[in-house]
Amino acid sequence: MTTRAFFRLSLGAVGLTLLVVLLGAWVRLEDAGLGCPDWPGCYGMLLGVPQTPEAIAAANEAYPERAVEVDKAWKEMIHRYAAGILGLIVFALAVMAVRNRHRPGQPFKLPLFLGVLIIAQSILGMWTVTWQLKPMVVTMHLLGGMTTLGLLWWLTLRQGRFLRPDTPEPAARSLQSWALLILVLVTGQIALGGWVSTNYAALACTDFPTCQGQWVPDADYGEAFVLWRGLGVDYEFGVLDHPARVAIQFVHRIGAVVVAIAVLGLLLAVWRRAAGTVSAKIAGFMAVALVLQWLLGIGNVLYSLPLWMAVAHNGGAALLLLSVIALCHSLRPLETRDGQAPIRATT
Repeated sequence: MTTRAFFRLSLGAVGLTLLVVLLGAWVRLEDAGLGCPDWPGCYGMLLGVPQTPEAIAAANEAYPERAVEVDKAWKEMIHRYAAGILGLIVFALAVMAVRNRHRPGQPFKLPLFLGVLIIAQSILGMWTVTWQLKPMVVTMHLLGGMTTLGLLWWLTLRQGRFLRPDTPEPAARSLQSWALLILVLVTGQIALGGWVSTNYAALACTDFPTCQGQWVPDADYGEAFVLWRGLGVDYEFGVLDHPARVAIQFVHRIGAVVVAIAVLGLLLAVWRRAAGTVSAKIAGFMAVALVLQWLLGIGNVLYSLPLWMAVAHNGGAALLLLSVIALCHSLRPLETRDGQAPIRATT
């Protein structure tokens, strides 16, 4: 069994990763993604940002292409500090996994993979700045953050200390593949949401349920999903024409309908085949998360993207993802590393 310290650290890492995801959304929505034009420092400073008149003047001279905005610089650095602390925690989990690798039930490969993933996330964070908010890079950075969150949650759940799976009946076990499909669909919808945000297409349609007063709006789908447009382009505030942004927003809405239908179908199946189990309880939480996401998405359109609501929409996506992963966990029996005896929860 894993040590209590490893479990607590992995659970704490889940909470911190969720905070980092929300901070990333906050920075992006505050147009502070280029608050610091360099990386890992900010206008050449590894700690803090230029604040005194002398420091600001020196920074403006060194980086004439982007004048110092202290408020935006601090927002960007707060996100970087939180991400840096998370990286240290993930590396600590990897070290603990190596040291305890001979303990029964100790996860080994996943903590090491998470360490590699954090390094990849750091590189994407650097490219986000140096490639001036290139949509493909920023979207990959968002997906990397969500992947880190999901894998840390899976790592925590599979230690068997809470949300333990019931012994699934054959009918319930048959839902495992369906739950994995939902995980793929939710991940795809998160990617579409990231594409909407990074291309500044959130308000391309200002009405609901129609878009531009039409059920099928005029849109430029060919231009909307061009992934690579070369380097040397400043993507802040977007480079797409309005029809392309409409296409992105409309496809995201279609994706939301597809995900909602698939999730609701799975939830009904879980409630019918596994009533009274942990899986059924998780399904109830998924239903709440799904409804919340729809309400927040509609509110963002009708109320012109208020900051708190837009950040909450990102958080809702994360909660929906976590609930799907928890359902996948609940439908799969716990086993020790050798795949033999089930793990027993201890404190």
